[in-house]
Amino acid sequence: MSCLNIREPGRKVVNGVALDLVQSVGESGVTLCFTERLGGISPRPYQSLNLGLRQGDSPANVAENRKRVFEALDRPELAPNVLVPKQVHGDTVVVADKQSRASLFDRELECDAIVCTVPNQAVMLLFADCVPIVLVCDRGFAVIHSGWRGTLAGISAKAAGVLSQVTGCNTQDILAYIGPHIHAEAYEVSQDMTEMFTEVFGAGVFETPRHLSMAACIHTSLAQAGIQKGHVYTSPYCTVKNVDRFFSYRAEQQHTGRQAALAFMDKEVYR
Repeated sequence: MSCLNIREPGRKVVNGVALDLVQSVGESGVTLCFTERLGGISPRPYQSLNLGLRQGDSPANVAENRKRVFEALDRPELAPNVLVPKQVHGDTVVVADKQSRASLFDRELECDAIVCTVPNQAVMLLFADCVPIVLVCDRGFAVIHSGWRGTLAGISAKAAGVLSQVTGCNTQDILAYIGPHIHAEAYEVSQDMTEMFTEVFGAGVFETPRHLSMAACIHTSLAQAGIQKGHVYTSPYCTVKNVDRFFSYRAEQQHTGRQAALAFMDKEVYR
């Protein structure tokens, strides 16, 4: 049985690059972090550590910003081959293992979660209010983008099931890290969305009749997947309320950059 315990990320700043970081988790030595918007070279409205290529920033700026993140992690050699999918706001989960990894670079990868069991393969998904989630077990990890559609479809639970299946780890031993995202007080949704989420998760995921807690929905999905309540960390930071540290699609009227959830592991551990 795994002896993994959840740990709160520590904030690390290297040459101005700010990371909420957890290192050496599980037997395989997973490092995970949530980036902030500080320490990059991008101009307004992407200032400054924008990691997204699809918002209008210069590709050269984004490449330099990504390079700085990996340098801050002391793993610059991982930057050239990082997996960064095109996120489609769905519930597709892709597996990066020894058999599939090479083929993932041969096409535009469209998904919202990647499960990885390959050492020294970094995975990065991008955010600016949606919920970043990293799942960790002894033999692998998953990085998940949970927008409202993915949250409604239970993408976190789906990814947990895939991670358990491909690694042989029990879902009860998986740790879940929920990063900075839009919190309920800033997330007023339509009546149609209110009805959809109430039908799936119950009225308890609303802090007011129209203010949705995405984290509460994800906690419910993770619990349904078998992940223990004490194995889930949730960031206290709201992207909308903390635009000095995080990009926010809503607070900045859509014109902004993207932060990341990023993970990699040091070694392969066999069943």
